[in-house]
Amino acid sequence: MSQVDNNEAASIPESDAVQSLLPSDRLNIIRHKGRPTIKDYMPLLFTDFFEMHGDRLYGDDNAIMGGIGRFDGIPVTVIAEVKGRDVYENKECNFAMPHPEGYRKSMRLAHQAEKFHRPVICFIDTPGAFCGVEAEKRGVGEAIARSLYEFMTLKTPVISVVLGEGGSGGALALGVCDKLGMLENSLYSVISPRGFASILWKDASRESEACNIMRITAEDMVSLGIAEAIIPEADGGAHNDFAITAENISEFLSKSLSEKMKIDIDVLLNERYNKFRKIGEYTEM
Repeated sequence: MSQVDNNEAASIPESDAVQSLLPSDRLNIIRHKGRPTIKDYMPLLFTDFFEMHGDRLYGDDNAIMGGIGRFDGIPVTVIAEVKGRDVYENKECNFAMPHPEGYRKSMRLAHQAEKFHRPVICFIDTPGAFCGVEAEKRGVGEAIARSLYEFMTLKTPVISVVLGEGGSGGALALGVCDKLGMLENSLYSVISPRGFASILWKDASRESEACNIMRITAEDMVSLGIAEAIIPEADGGAHNDFAITAENISEFLSKSLSEKMKIDIDVLLNERYNKFRKIGEYTEM
């Protein structure tokens, strides 16, 4: 399989099985207990990976993994949101809901990458940032806003991939990039379906109904110009054969890095700015 970018998405037909999936079906797929996490993909995508810890302000956050490694022999910085496969792993990574120190760690590593001219590769997989009292006390809103600001002006290529759930500001904080790819069953939104249902209908149990009307699938994101590529998964979902899915992610990363690393940094920053300025439809009176 090979990834489908936005120039090819309209011309390559999807299978009947894929076309028949509702967004809520995809939500169930990405929440499958066997779905691979970044820890499964890491050894298949990178060599010589060395994890780095801490934000140099408060502490470390296991919900975000970061470090340096090699992709096809190229030194890169990797920043990834971490999910667990069982309750014990999820408790270790706070159910993939980062605290502010996680985003500050990612910014620290991104600036280090900028200093040494390494491209940054981000992996998004979170229902949203942690919204507990302690996170609020330590400024989670400011940390997310600062991350959006810092990544917009980062003077090195940034490639992001949505592995599963891309929910709320917790996902958007790592989504400011030069090219965004999404696994075919992944979802990406400014609010989770559960949060949407809780606010709109005061009923979190209507999560599936919300998911089906929010337009948050990979196909939606490409058609809206938010994502540039849909990355195929193994038949039935990545949990059926994550090696195939990893191969497709690798192909997307290889093509994207080859494209973006050739561009002059001033041109790259201008393209990144314009990429986000054009998102959203509106009418001027």
